[in-house]
Amino acid sequence: MKILVAVKRVIDYNVQIRVKEDGTGVVTDNVKMSTNPPDDNAIEEAVKIKESGKATEVIAVTVGEEKAQETVRKALAVGADRGIHVKAEGIIEPIAVSKILQKIVEKEKPDLVFMGKQAIDDDCNQTGQMLSSLLDWPQATFASKIEVKDGKLEVVREIDEGLETIEINTPAIVTCDLRLNEPRYASLPNIMKAKKKPIEQMNASDLGVDITPKIQQLKVEEPPKRKAGIKVSSVAELVQKLKNEAKVI
Repeated sequence: MKILVAVKRVIDYNVQIRVKEDGTGVVTDNVKMSTNPPDDNAIEEAVKIKESGKATEVIAVTVGEEKAQETVRKALAVGADRGIHVKAEGIIEPIAVSKILQKIVEKEKPDLVFMGKQAIDDDCNQTGQMLSSLLDWPQATFASKIEVKDGKLEVVREIDEGLETIEINTPAIVTCDLRLNEPRYASLPNIMKAKKKPIEQMNASDLGVDITPKIQQLKVEEPPKRKAGIKVSSVAELVQKLKNEAKVI
C-alpha cells in the first residue's frame, strides 16, 4: 500500500496575525512559518500505518513557493520516504491544489491520500472533497480514528452530533482531524537523514494546471475591536440595560 500525504506551509499558529497597511493581505515577511497542524496529524497517521506493516511507502507532497519545501523536509524527518514539491507562486486556491493533486495521484497511483481536514490560513475545508470528486474516489472527512482492513478503511468521523463510524473502499481520500493522533517530534538524527531523502520538484505549469485565482480578493481588514464591558451595581440595573440598551430581552 502506498500513501500520499498533502502538506501545506502556513503561518505558525502561535503567531499573532497582522494585516498589511494597504489591506492587500497579511504580513508574512520575517514571520515564523510551519506545517498546517492537521497535516501533521495526516503525516503521523500515514507513518504509523507504515510502521504497522500495512503500508510500504509514504510520500509527502506540497504545493507552493520555494520555501514550501521545508514542510516536505519536516514530513521526511518524521518518517515519510520521499517528497514531491510542486512549485507555484502566490495564492493557490483549493480547486487549483485539487487539480494538481489529481495529476500527482494519477502519476504515483497511491492507495490512500491523506491531508488535514482544513488549513488554518484560509480555513476553506475544500481540497479533500474536491479531489475526491475529481478522482471519483470515496472520501472520509474529519477522521479521528482510522483502521486499515483488507481493501477497506473503517473511519471514525467527528460530526456535530458526536462520532460517526463509516467503512469505505480503497483507494480513498481521508482528511484528518486534530484528535486523530499526537504528532511526533523530529529527532536531530532523523532531521539530518531527511536531508538525503529525495524530493522531486516540478512546476504547476508542467502539469497543465491553470492556477490563476478564480476569486478576486478586494481587501483584508482586522475584525472590529470588542468594546470594553461595564460593571452594574444590581441585577435590576443589569436587566434594565439588557432590555433597553442591548435589547436582547
